[in-house]
Amino acid sequence: MPIHGSLFTDFKEEQTSDQFSLQNKKLLKVQMGHGPVMARTGSMVAYQGDVRFENQGSGGVGKFLKQATTGEGVKMMTCSGQGELFVADDAQEIQIMYLENDMISVNGNNILAFSASIDWDIHRIQARGAAMTGGLYNVVLRGSGYVAITTKGEPVALDVASAPTFGDAQAVVMWTGGVRMDIKVDTGGLKSLVRGGTGETFQMAFGGQGYVLVQPAESVVDGGHQAQGRSGGGIADLLGG
Repeated sequence: MPIHGSLFTDFKEEQTSDQFSLQNKKLLKVQMGHGPVMARTGSMVAYQGDVRFENQGSGGVGKFLKQATTGEGVKMMTCSGQGELFVADDAQEIQIMYLENDMISVNGNNILAFSASIDWDIHRIQARGAAMTGGLYNVVLRGSGYVAITTKGEPVALDVASAPTFGDAQAVVMWTGGVRMDIKVDTGGLKSLVRGGTGETFQMAFGGQGYVLVQPAESVVDGGHQAQGRSGGGIADLLGG
């Protein structure tokens, strides 16, 4: 008997020639004919054609050592071959951008995939107030090519040049080149420093020219924006949260 209904037409594969495109808000389609891509280890959900996967760990000895000492980074795999590759991460929403000889600073927990032409490394964030937390780290992506990141829900892109801009360290996903980041300390008194206060003792303060992307969920501190201090944990650990 024939199958009735619109299931196979409503969710039919999207046709495109772009290297990166959205099959839907939570599923990334990669055209492998454009060359290899780096993708989060374990993010493959399907492929058609001849696609091969090679685990890259944390990106070489140097990056592995940085990952071990900073808590930042992401395990990547190299994907190569021919055909179509579909990747996702726990049904989170996916945002695509194309860098043209540019750079972005991204929380490692939000990186899904990027063109192999993009160079990446773990960088210590140069911010005056960051010394108070023991140091903050992010993954810097630089060069030309596609980048796909994940967000929990639909994010907001804030133009930092238009007004003083601040974000919760657990909600900030990334910022573009030209943006400066510092740490703002809440001076609301003793209640701000103990459990039961506002819970917003430290904020990330942004200036310069460019955009900051913030998601509607306070979760990216796991594996990102990692603060190294006496507890060895993130900002929330340092605050007793």
